[in-house]
Amino acid sequence: MSEGCFFEDLSIGQTASFGKTITEADIVLFAAVTGDTNPMHLNAEYAKDSIFGERIAHGMLAAGLITKVMGTQLPGPGTIYLSQSLRFRKPVRIGETVTATVEITALNAEKHRVTLRTVCAVKGEPVLEGEALVVVPSRAARHNVREAVA
Repeated sequence: MSEGCFFEDLSIGQTASFGKTITEADIVLFAAVTGDTNPMHLNAEYAKDSIFGERIAHGMLAAGLITKVMGTQLPGPGTIYLSQSLRFRKPVRIGETVTATVEITALNAEKHRVTLRTVCAVKGEPVLEGEALVVVPSRAARHNVREAVA
C-alpha cells in the first residue's frame, strides 16, 4: 500500500514482518553512515577475544529493520515515530537472517497514536525487543488536506 494505513484502518493485534540476512556490506555501510567503528563490528582479530568470539552486527542495524516495517508496511508511509524502547537480548552475527515484527498493542483515537510491540528475531529467538509509539494519519485529516489543496 503506497499511502499506508489510516488510523481508522488499524486494529489491536495487527502484525507485519520483514526479514533480512545481515551481510558484511551491511555492517561496513552502517559503520560508515553512523561513524560507529567499534572493532567488535569491524575487526575480526579484536572480536575473536571478545565474549562472542567473533564480529557481530551493530545492534542498531537490526533495530533499523523495525523502521522498515513501520514506514512501509504497518502502519506504513506517513507514520511518525515518537519513541522506541529497545532491550538487546542476543548478538546478531554476519550471515544470520533477522526478522523484524511489529504488532499493534494499543490505539489512542483522540491523538491518532499507536503503540506497537517490536521484536527482531533470528531463527525464532528474540535478539531485541521493545515498544514503539507512533502517530498515524487519519482518513478525515488526509481528506481535509486534499480538499484544501484541490
